[in-house]
Amino acid sequence: MTKVLIANRGEIALRIARTLAEQGMESVAIHPDDDAGALHVARADQALRIPGRGARAYLDIDAVVQAGVQAGCDLVHPGYGFLSENRDFAAAVEAAGMFFVGPTPDSLELYGDKLRARALAQAHGVPILQGTGALDAREATDFMAGLPKGATVVLKAVAGGGGRGMRVVTDPADLAQAHARCRSEAQAAFGTGAIYAEHFITRARHIEVQVLGDGQGGVLTLGDRDCTLQRRHQKVIEIAPAPDLDQDLRQALADHARTLAEAGQYRGLGTFEFLLDMDSGAAFFIEANPRIQVEHTVTEEIFGLDLVALQLRIAQGARLADLALTPVARGVAIQARVCLEEVTQDGTVQPSGGVLSRYDPPAGPGVRVDGHGFAGYAAGTAYDSLIAKVVATGPDMGLARARLDRALAEFRIEGPASNIGWLRALLADPLVQAGRAHTTHIAAIAGALAQAAGGLTPAGAAMVTTQDKAPKAVVPEGHQSVAAPMQATLTDWRVSVGDVVHAGQEIAILEAMKMEHVVTAPASGQVTALFLGQGDTVMQGDPLAALLPGEGAADATAQAEDLDLDRIRPDLQDMFDRRALGLDDARPEAVAKRHARGQRTARENIADLVDPGSFNEYGGFAVAAQSGRRSRADLEAQTSGDGILTGTAAINGDLFGPEATRAALAIGDYSVLAGTQGQRHHGKLDRIFRLAGDHAIPMVLYAEGGGGRPGDTDRSNVSGLDSPSFAAFAELSGKVPVVGVVAGRCFAGNAALLGCSDVIIATEDSNIGMAGPAMIEGGGLGSYRTEEVGPIDVQWGNGVVDIRVKDEAEATAMARKYLGYTQGDLRDWTAPDPRLLRHLIPENRLRVHEVRDVIAALADTDSVLELRRGWGPGMVTAFIRIEGRPYGLIANNSKHLGGAIDADAADKAARFLQLCDAYGLPVVSLVDTPGFMVGPEAEKTALVRHVSRMFVVGASLRVPIYGVALRKAYGLGAMAMVGGGFKSAAAMASWPTGEFGGMGLEGAVRLGFRKELEAQPDEAAKQALFEELLGRMYAQGKAVAYASAVELDAVIDPAETRRWIANARHACPPGGAKGRPFVDTW
Repeated sequence: MTKVLIANRGEIALRIARTLAEQGMESVAIHPDDDAGALHVARADQALRIPGRGARAYLDIDAVVQAGVQAGCDLVHPGYGFLSENRDFAAAVEAAGMFFVGPTPDSLELYGDKLRARALAQAHGVPILQGTGALDAREATDFMAGLPKGATVVLKAVAGGGGRGMRVVTDPADLAQAHARCRSEAQAAFGTGAIYAEHFITRARHIEVQVLGDGQGGVLTLGDRDCTLQRRHQKVIEIAPAPDLDQDLRQALADHARTLAEAGQYRGLGTFEFLLDMDSGAAFFIEANPRIQVEHTVTEEIFGLDLVALQLRIAQGARLADLALTPVARGVAIQARVCLEEVTQDGTVQPSGGVLSRYDPPAGPGVRVDGHGFAGYAAGTAYDSLIAKVVATGPDMGLARARLDRALAEFRIEGPASNIGWLRALLADPLVQAGRAHTTHIAAIAGALAQAAGGLTPAGAAMVTTQDKAPKAVVPEGHQSVAAPMQATLTDWRVSVGDVVHAGQEIAILEAMKMEHVVTAPASGQVTALFLGQGDTVMQGDPLAALLPGEGAADATAQAEDLDLDRIRPDLQDMFDRRALGLDDARPEAVAKRHARGQRTARENIADLVDPGSFNEYGGFAVAAQSGRRSRADLEAQTSGDGILTGTAAINGDLFGPEATRAALAIGDYSVLAGTQGQRHHGKLDRIFRLAGDHAIPMVLYAEGGGGRPGDTDRSNVSGLDSPSFAAFAELSGKVPVVGVVAGRCFAGNAALLGCSDVIIATEDSNIGMAGPAMIEGGGLGSYRTEEVGPIDVQWGNGVVDIRVKDEAEATAMARKYLGYTQGDLRDWTAPDPRLLRHLIPENRLRVHEVRDVIAALADTDSVLELRRGWGPGMVTAFIRIEGRPYGLIANNSKHLGGAIDADAADKAARFLQLCDAYGLPVVSLVDTPGFMVGPEAEKTALVRHVSRMFVVGASLRVPIYGVALRKAYGLGAMAMVGGGFKSAAAMASWPTGEFGGMGLEGAVRLGFRKELEAQPDEAAKQALFEELLGRMYAQGKAVAYASAVELDAVIDPAETRRWIANARHACPPGGAKGRPFVDTW
């Protein structure tokens, strides 16, 4: 094997030819007519012409292979770019009897296809970014909609690399155009227009690992490189080894690369690329490059290896063991890519062209230049603008960087403009020098970088020669020129001579700097001349076409006058048709099933919940991530929405006005895949939960659904354990009101979300559980019917459910009512006759009473909403209104343990107080308790910890408590009811029936006067003394007497209670600050 076809051009072709010469092998170059004067043609041992022009000529598989056969070549080296990752090219080379210097065709198909490479990584436990399969523009929009608020998407070509077919999109409105441009660029560069999308990390480092495989099981890693400094996804400066990289992470990346290479029996040189999230520290595999890289030079410099020579040995059948490599990295190497381009003052980059009148590369210790320029070389835009790579090596980063700056300062290029000054300015940037730059840093400082470069550009470097340019086309007098905005290559005309165009209409597509640029008509008129053909190069300002102004303007006016405002364009109709697939009318069978069970659809619940016309749906076009098992049409027809409807709306706008009634919704849609949580379902949840948190929007969750869904095939992860949904929803606790509603089945992940809600409203037919029957049985815990798992009687009695209702209609009404307490005051209200309050406490101090009657008489009519009535019966917790203003209320229930506070009652009160505090609701406390429950049995309930929660929570409250003692107010229990002590309350009053003491009066007498009672001669005398002592103590502890000691603020007529509370609120209102770190779920 002595003769090698170099299927490339420019500096990499020269680089390969040099190694071939050193190895005693013959080099064969190829070139089209427009590249015949290139240096690689002159330096090769033999050069053959291939048909075509520009980059497309080097992409002609048949022509390139035929050249190799014609020259009698044994091997074909593809270099980088062009056909280097093309599986068909590698197969054609081998079919022609030559050896391909690189991976096998199957490996190229695996690693060169970014989607297959991602799947390989996922299968082997290598982390990847959230992403998609090949998609169209609409699917890209759906993917972006499913990401968290403010997330950015990057569109990428499935094949190839080098920044072609790649765009970052921050605004969903730009996705369609970006997708079209990416598809077109990818088709032109790689022969396929397939595009996929990934979540884009805005603050990331780009780290890649170099591997060498022998295709026979042997894989060697050769360090890493930092390629973070990029402009428009094209690397400009590369460093080896990657600086400031944690050693454990460095080893992990090397291990990931080795794993991926071994998995595919990799042969030859290759690079595995990763993004390092600078905020979280997480690293993600993004793609493999199964070829030699532009930046292979820095790896060669630190290891002292010739990577091209190693490629050739592997291609000739050598194993790694045969190479006997023991590589050890020494020092630091930095590469800067010198390009022929002009950087404008605002940082915009345009390609530069013309004849090089001077080309003097630098030299000196630690400096290497791989370039293909020479004085007299005519550079155009048909090819990449890279003219040279300057590599500097030193024992440390400081010296290597200084050498690179010195080398760039020495480099003289005259004729076309170059980016030498710009590179020097970039090296001098403080964040670059500190190693804190990220992949989007250059874009962020583009203007400042351009200005700094102005003072560093070598004399003459910005001079553009007009020598050897073709003469400009002549635009006829009276016609208007359509000028080229930059030096570029014409790829497509969108008009023909004679066409009438309107101002702003697309005229042509130009390609420059690997990107497509649209040229539009500067005015309305008729096209009278087209001066270029496809593939021709044009300089900035040169005419592309000529227009005769006037005719188009008249047509445009006429069109405007005739415009049918009711006409539905085909693209709009497509949208209408697609949107309709997610509506109830498109699913009559599913709707009928819901109705037959007495249930409503998700959209019916939304219509009942929100104000008319206020619902903005988010992610309505999402479908299940199951394209690997179902057709697109089936997914759209059967899974639109992916089991969850999300969006924003207004609730109770007629009562509280627009500002107070904002709401975010996540409404489970059981008619789609049983409301299970798939990948895009979670994406929609992530989006709406983050939106609610970022903009302080109250959240309503209808949680019907079966939990996680294992059937999705288009996954970007393995288990989904990295899903942010649950954390994002939990973060809302204490920040915004969160209402959870369930009707029907709610299991697993749905139940976990429901449990994070402030209040849970459940219907009679609900079943709530952390696992459904299938998971329970799968865990070996027995077989159960759905109805046996967490039925309403269980979840109501154990305190999980706050509000028990008949059906979804009542649940929706309760959700609106609950939100109302957090939305503001009501202008219109009525109240019971306050005199009723005088007659609700029995005159017999030992007789129990119904405290809910007191609450109903105290509150505005129909304003009471009690929570958790089925659990903790010793405590009543409710929202009420007094004179239209909302309050929280806690009250002891004398019908249970005489009002004593047990563990459940304390937990119930403590959690409710947190809820009131979070949303700025002052608390009314109706005290009637003999204190905390005591005794051996009570202590078995961890009473000490539970009741003490009332003190801890009470001490942390920012809202005031207005206390009213109805009757008994004894001991620590009474103190806990008002925030820790009577003086902790903003106001503490008592009805005349109130009685006070450090403990219950009967107990106080028996404990305090034990000796006196035991000294009595008989039981009758003992009882008489007991009654006498009790009477004295009662007289001392009665409200009026107790108030005389100033331990109480007032004793009031029960009929005055509403007015007294309203006045207390006026004097001591809740503060403006709202929110808590969180509200306990229990």
